[in-house]
Amino acid sequence: MIFAIGTRVRFRHSGDIGRVTEQLDEHMVNVYLPEDDMTIPAFIEDLERIDQPSPGKSPTKAKVVPGKQEKKPPPPPERKPPEIQYNILKSKGIQLAFDPSFNSDGSPREYDMVLINDTRTDWLYTIRLSFRDQIKSSQNGKLPAYSFHSVGSLLFDQLNDGPAIDIDCWRITTQGTSSKQHKTLKIKPKSFFSKQITAPLINRRVHLYLLFSPTEAEETMTAPKEEDIKSYTRRRVSTPQEDDGVNPFHEVVALAEFEPEIDLHIEKLVPDPKKIKPNQILRVQLEHFDRYLEEAIRLGVPRVFIIHGLGEGKLRDAIATRLMRNPDVQTFKNEFHAKYGYGATEVVFE
Repeated sequence: MIFAIGTRVRFRHSGDIGRVTEQLDEHMVNVYLPEDDMTIPAFIEDLERIDQPSPGKSPTKAKVVPGKQEKKPPPPPERKPPEIQYNILKSKGIQLAFDPSFNSDGSPREYDMVLINDTRTDWLYTIRLSFRDQIKSSQNGKLPAYSFHSVGSLLFDQLNDGPAIDIDCWRITTQGTSSKQHKTLKIKPKSFFSKQITAPLINRRVHLYLLFSPTEAEETMTAPKEEDIKSYTRRRVSTPQEDDGVNPFHEVVALAEFEPEIDLHIEKLVPDPKKIKPNQILRVQLEHFDRYLEEAIRLGVPRVFIIHGLGEGKLRDAIATRLMRNPDVQTFKNEFHAKYGYGATEVVFE
């Protein structure tokens, strides 16, 4: 089932109601939840249309007057893909445009924030808008090559409220995602109004900021070679360690015995899960996750899998929030895996 942008949907498991804002791929869409004022990715199979007819009821048909032929609505105009001019022009990279809309008197009312990718590769992104260190909105999704996506809006009156934009981007490769690229953009009215130029792809005069140049993007294409457990163990044994009170032999044993995955289903964490109140389950799961992640980082494990299942997605989203804030995490992804399906997040450390 394909959900068009703007379709009102309900989450089958939680009952939350939202609106589809973006098609990520054939399996996922971005859904805006007005009650929480946030946009989250969701699997199509977890959603249902709100406006679909109830079971057992057939949709009403328009009455046809005898002697008159029912007029067929004109076919929708053919949507042509945007013309890509970058076969001959030089790519600028990942950019953020502020596309203005105006009041009747010609004064600016608000700015549509548009993320632009004029490179040849696809990217994942997470973008957060905050005012004086208070997060106002957050969105994440996929930005295909030579494309642009609306990622929120900024009111003209909010320019004086200290707006700041934090964005993380990961280039998608055949081996997974590249290392994370981060940028913090603090909007200052004086410099903001001096940056109005014609933006690539959308071909309108906007206030434009360059986030990541093609050179910066290419730096993420070759990921550093990962050290396997055997090599790491050999290095730890042969290299003298600082006298930090830790027995090197014990460290090597702990690393060798460390499990590269953790299952956060509550029945895997506690001996009697029925004694855990429903409103305490998420807290218990995150406590185990935090301890596991801390131990993995301490031992220098290169990669782990966090098994969280599907469900309502609250545990998965909470884990993603913690991983994005952890400086030791190079990248993470929640995509289909032959062993875990969509129920696990793979984490790669720096």
